[in-house]
Amino acid sequence: MIREVISTPDAPAAIGPYSQGIRAQGDFYFFSGQIPLTPAGEMVEGGIEAQITQVLANMDALLKAVGLTPKNIVKSSIFLSSMKHFAVVNAAYGSFVGEDPPARSTFAVAELPRGAEVEIEIIAVG
Repeated sequence: MIREVISTPDAPAAIGPYSQGIRAQGDFYFFSGQIPLTPAGEMVEGGIEAQITQVLANMDALLKAVGLTPKNIVKSSIFLSSMKHFAVVNAAYGSFVGEDPPARSTFAVAELPRGAEVEIEIIAVG
């Protein structure tokens, strides 16, 4: 099995024992959940709008690092600290993925790392 670690300085470094992403045999890319950290590792402030903007920027940086775009995403999982954020996140995410969006699941969870309001993980195919 082919397994290659994906890493870019244009997205926040892993803050635990995980990789930013993994490329698996057949050009499947599995990207770890992105929270609203800047590439320097600082949590963005300004509420859910600022947080989802940073999360999507991080996802875009990871995709670009391997020559992909949001059109390559086949599955995403969105984790929210509260479903009250659903409409804002849904609108921003919809703009990011465009027409013919990938499969998706959205969950409300008790808590996210570093007090984040949103986290998104994706699977893409090259």
